[in-house]
Amino acid sequence: MIRFEHVAKCYPDGTIAVDDLSFEVGDGELVTLVGPSGCGKTTTMKMVNRLIEPTSGRILLDGRDIAETDPVKLRRRIGYVIQQVGLFPHKTVLDNTATVPVLLGRSRAAARRRAAELLELVGLDPRTFGHRYPDQLSGGQRQRVGVARALAADPPVLLMDEPFGAVDPVVREHLQNEFLRLQSEMRKTVLFVTHDIEEAVRLGDRIAVYGEGRIEQLDSPARLLGAPATPYVAEFVGADRGLKRLSVTPIGRADLVEPPVVSLDDPLEAAAARLRAADARWAVVLDDADGLHGWVGADALAAGTTAAAARHGTVRDHARRMDAWLPLGASLKQAFATMLQYDAGWIAVLDGDRFAGVLTPTALHEALRRSIASDDGDGAGVRLETVAGA
Repeated sequence: MIRFEHVAKCYPDGTIAVDDLSFEVGDGELVTLVGPSGCGKTTTMKMVNRLIEPTSGRILLDGRDIAETDPVKLRRRIGYVIQQVGLFPHKTVLDNTATVPVLLGRSRAAARRRAAELLELVGLDPRTFGHRYPDQLSGGQRQRVGVARALAADPPVLLMDEPFGAVDPVVREHLQNEFLRLQSEMRKTVLFVTHDIEEAVRLGDRIAVYGEGRIEQLDSPARLLGAPATPYVAEFVGADRGLKRLSVTPIGRADLVEPPVVSLDDPLEAAAARLRAADARWAVVLDDADGLHGWVGADALAAGTTAAAARHGTVRDHARRMDAWLPLGASLKQAFATMLQYDAGWIAVLDGDRFAGVLTPTALHEALRRSIASDDGDGAGVRLETVAGA
């Protein structure tokens, strides 16, 4: 969708902002541009909508040289979101969002209907927020309006310049989650500028790490963290890149452990015997559809198997709720965070509504090691220390 061919930008004072840049962004791909201030990432992005003109080289959008396109018409085909949002203070949220469709010739009524749909899509009820003005919104709400406005004309390309950088960390995480949800549904082609490697890893299909006016490495998050191409990239992504790798490594079936399993209506004595045979202290409790109901401990089963209770008691009477669970495909970072949140020695993993297995700390560690080894040959790129005997 976007192609840079030997693009450079040199200013009259001799400053080289971008030097011989060549790369492609595929249709529906999100590429994050990350690097220190002044490295050329924002200049790269602004050249796509001709806010900055390149000194040499070509930029092609959907196969056509953008230099041959009227800049105003080009910009109306490209969504643009910036950190300061840039909403018109004298217009309501609904009219702000409808701005570009109106400029493209849509009727005001049609543009406002589309704006209302998009506000709802980004999590803002148009009946509540549509009539408000930008100064009546929080920072996070203004950013959502900015994203909705950028999407209003259904552009094939989005340019996003540190759009979530001016909000607090909690709101920023919510905005990132919302944007990932939107991107999974809409599959826009996105250039996303950030100085935060954590954000780049979380959002990007690929990451371009900038040095001074050049891309030092353009790769998937997993490859970038597992096998930095240069010492500069290794230093930039940080010595804790093995931990960052957790966020881009999904939980797979091969990572799961099969624990003892009992059913809700199993008699207590039968369930207790199953745990004794497995030499286990707990079992996962499933319902009739193999869905996760909870867990039960061997001590609870043993205490319940009195002479009176053994004749009538079932696992249902002693099962406990299981809050520590995640869907198959969730990241190892989410798994680690869930273990910490619930002080859990293991978490349940579901495939849809069905129980798939459990992930233990040891299994999580091994999954991370396998992930790194798959990119680095033998795992030497990111060293993980192992406690003796673990």
